[in-house]
Amino acid sequence: MRRLGKWVSTSAVAGSMVLSAAAAHADNDRDHDRGHDRHEIKHVLLISVDGMHEQDVARCIGANTCPNIALLAQSGVNYTNAHTPGLSDSFPGLAALLTGGSPRSAGLFYDVSYDRTLYAPTDPTCSGKQGWNVVFDETTGIDGENGGALIHLDGGGKFNPQAIPHAKIHGACVPVYPHNYIKTNTVFEVVKENIHDSRTAWADKHAWGYDWVNGPSGKGVDDLSRTEINSIDPATGTYYLDSYTHTEKFDNYHVQSIIDEIDGKDSTGKQTVGVPTVFGTNFQTLSVAQKATVASGGGYLDASFTPGPEVAAAITYVDGAIGKMVAEIKNRGLSDSTMMIVTAKHGQSPTDRTKLVKNGDTLTKLLEANNYLDPNGNFGQFATKSGNLNDGTGLVDTGMVQTDDVGLIWLRDQSQRDAVVATLKANLSCNAPGICANEPGAYILSGQRLIEAFGNPAQGRTPDIIVQPNPGVIYTSSTSKDEEHGGNAPDDGHLGLIVSTFDGHSRGRTNNDPVLTTQVAPTIVRALGLDPELLNSVRAENTHLLPDLFGGDRF
Repeated sequence: MRRLGKWVSTSAVAGSMVLSAAAAHADNDRDHDRGHDRHEIKHVLLISVDGMHEQDVARCIGANTCPNIALLAQSGVNYTNAHTPGLSDSFPGLAALLTGGSPRSAGLFYDVSYDRTLYAPTDPTCSGKQGWNVVFDETTGIDGENGGALIHLDGGGKFNPQAIPHAKIHGACVPVYPHNYIKTNTVFEVVKENIHDSRTAWADKHAWGYDWVNGPSGKGVDDLSRTEINSIDPATGTYYLDSYTHTEKFDNYHVQSIIDEIDGKDSTGKQTVGVPTVFGTNFQTLSVAQKATVASGGGYLDASFTPGPEVAAAITYVDGAIGKMVAEIKNRGLSDSTMMIVTAKHGQSPTDRTKLVKNGDTLTKLLEANNYLDPNGNFGQFATKSGNLNDGTGLVDTGMVQTDDVGLIWLRDQSQRDAVVATLKANLSCNAPGICANEPGAYILSGQRLIEAFGNPAQGRTPDIIVQPNPGVIYTSSTSKDEEHGGNAPDDGHLGLIVSTFDGHSRGRTNNDPVLTTQVAPTIVRALGLDPELLNSVRAENTHLLPDLFGGDRF
């Protein structure tokens, strides 16, 4: 068992493009040996409220509309300047919290991405071309096979073989499941390997795509709740995502799982197994309410994050659910031994709907028009024989583009990078065929700057070019949602982050130092008495602890 001796914390990490200049100055050397701790932390409960901006937290605490979240802030540290590490899709957002790493070391850029080293699911001998459009979303469960209806909450109970690519490892052609796809270990693996009789649990929005939380061992999570938000609710015949109130029903499954786990049972509530050492879940209700159009009651009413009716109701719902968890922790006498973290994988953009621009996917159209990609979406998983995404018959070695409020570009021909960048820079306006990246905050990232931030595209996983359009731009023409995430727009990355130890003797503290969500993972490991450098990404990226937690008599 590798326990902690002396480990120094700092208040921020240089290494994110956005925060490196602000973070470089801050140092916090208030670490104390665990022998001086007031309470020994034995359980860490991590809650991600997708879409929860720091401004949402500040507003609801100030207006007393989230009393349970406010009580957590009063018994811990409220970080008002927390950000994601460069990209804000759910995959890199959660990987930051669970690994301590950005996409550079974790290798997760989006739940739909590309890897030049992989072979198709239909190539079990790895004898064909390399370069596969990896899709680890709701279709990763067996229900999605051959484009089938997603009729089971558990995704059908196993993996969809058509979603699993192959890799040649030490001369053998092997399947690449999501847990094989992540390039670094997770807090769950570190805890399982270093704390005797420890138990881990997690619940998220995709039943099989989130298998990667197990880490490369495939065994990090003892109790991974296989729940699929894109499935059809048999009670209504509609999807859980069709409205924020219906999404509450899906989130309530996870709330009950957490309460059962606090009670020492498994996520089904049927077996007594002991309280997990590290466990947690994800809320989707707020995210769904944020994306809804203002006309339907969704989103925000102004640039000051005044919530519309749906967002206000969603925050009230999440706060009440968190209150139930806190009450159960106290009822079970676990207050002194539990650390609770409430944060988010990502925010949502744009909250100010006056900045919203939806001109369609002009980025992909421009690349296709200039023959950098085949026209009409004839690449990767967009060109399957059946027309269904992730049926295993997509084209190989085509490159791809993933767009939301960001553009991730994996080129078909990497030698064209400079020509592509020149084409993009010649079409920055919002007028066709422009990519709407001509205002402050927009940028085109490639070359050495991209390598330093996200890794080397030559190694196969990292995009060749990242386009961050003007704040407010979403590369879609959808009429059903007016906010998105995935990139580095201001509303995407500035998140709420509260760490509470339920210590009634400690006053709440507000910390304004710039921090990254990658600092959550080593903080969890440290709180449990382990060396944070057991996390591979912590060593690779020099990720530090969150400040104001390990000094004096705290912990």
